[in-house]
Amino acid sequence: MRRHTDYVLARRAALRDYRRGALTQADVCDAHPELLRAARHVGEEAAQACPICGHRTLRYVSYVYGDALKSANGRCVSGSNELERLGARFDEFARYVVEVCLDCSWNHLGRRELHGRRHAG
Repeated sequence: MRRHTDYVLARRAALRDYRRGALTQADVCDAHPELLRAARHVGEEAAQACPICGHRTLRYVSYVYGDALKSANGRCVSGSNELERLGARFDEFARYVVEVCLDCSWNHLGRRELHGRRHAG
């Protein structure tokens, strides 16, 4: 069973459509204020610049979802240590990684990963 899904093709398609004029900047730069807040305070700095505005303020924000997570379901995780602790406590949950630009509000789901004891190793 695959433990991750990469959304790079969907990202390329969105950027292609933006550059061709099929999508406006308002269509692709529509990050929710809470997503921007999470990116600002707990997001991990990306190595590359934003594909829309070119600024170096691109961040990765991770959220975890899973039925067994209860109160942690849907919350933002701030680093690998927190992810490892959750992975040791729960059998299975998904981590979603979203890239977000603090300047222009570009955002795109980048990756979905399965974590937990069932997927350890």
